[in-house]
Amino acid sequence: MLSIRLPAFALALAASCLAIPQNTLAAEPKRPECIAPASPGGGFDLTCKLVQSALFNEKILAKPMRVTYMPGGVGAVAYNAVVAQRPADGGSLVAWSSGSLLNLAQGKFGRFDEHAVRWLAAVGTSYGAIAVKSDSPYKNLDDLVQALKKDPGKVVIGASGTVGSQDWMQTALIAKAAGINPRELRYVALEGGGEIATALLGGHIQVGSTDISDSMPHILSGDMRMLAVFADKRIDDPQMKGIPTAREQGYDIVWPVVRGFYLGPKVSDADYAWWKASFDTMLASEDFATLRAQRSLFPFAMTGPELDAYVKKQVTEYKALAREFGLIQ
Repeated sequence: MLSIRLPAFALALAASCLAIPQNTLAAEPKRPECIAPASPGGGFDLTCKLVQSALFNEKILAKPMRVTYMPGGVGAVAYNAVVAQRPADGGSLVAWSSGSLLNLAQGKFGRFDEHAVRWLAAVGTSYGAIAVKSDSPYKNLDDLVQALKKDPGKVVIGASGTVGSQDWMQTALIAKAAGINPRELRYVALEGGGEIATALLGGHIQVGSTDISDSMPHILSGDMRMLAVFADKRIDDPQMKGIPTAREQGYDIVWPVVRGFYLGPKVSDADYAWWKASFDTMLASEDFATLRAQRSLFPFAMTGPELDAYVKKQVTEYKALAREFGLIQ
């Protein structure tokens, strides 16, 4: 038998290569970036910072990715910028939510539809919610509904986006259940959950149609109260179990808010596969589950073709809902 003795440096090199995770051998982006398509402080920001921490903690990325902000149209500006100007940028993830899909269903992202990007991953879900300042005269959802019935134009409601947005839809569903014309409600269009919280705490609006994960820091600080969360049942979490659902108050409304990421339409298959494998690894880790829970998000893990099919199905369902409210033909 022929025996070959390798030099010591070659043996060391071979051993070090074997020790490197397979993901690292792929093309890790040189300057990874997470784009939050809204102002700081809302759900998109939260989603980016969640994976910023998790991908670094799992040693999938050598250093934490940058988080940048691209507000406008509750995701429309970022969507158009990535598709038209950065379609092949394999280092840039963009955060999306169920609200993004609702806007796509109504054609609010301009000439680009749900087929224009590469849907990468869903990393968690939250639920829509109705929030007020802690000293608000509205103590429960029915207090708010009675005030709206008396004079729908007197209650100022802050929502992320304009008529037809996810936050608008939440209060429109309440109005419909109460026999109120949603078009009579008085809205202030804001850009993301961060602006809603700022406007509510500043007294510029009286009610915030928002999402529970955006609002929990203010709930825990005692500055805000939740009139209702749009979950199917009370959330089994020590910090949230006292928040009543809309359903238990007589309004059968459930609105999950799924959060995730997409890539540009011309990102290479190799880059897409690298990110998908990275998210599959991250989503399966206990560390990620802890980080997700700390941000008041709940399990919802989906990547690749499965997510793509989910997105297309959701957009179809949202189109039907938008037609019901006369938002599209």
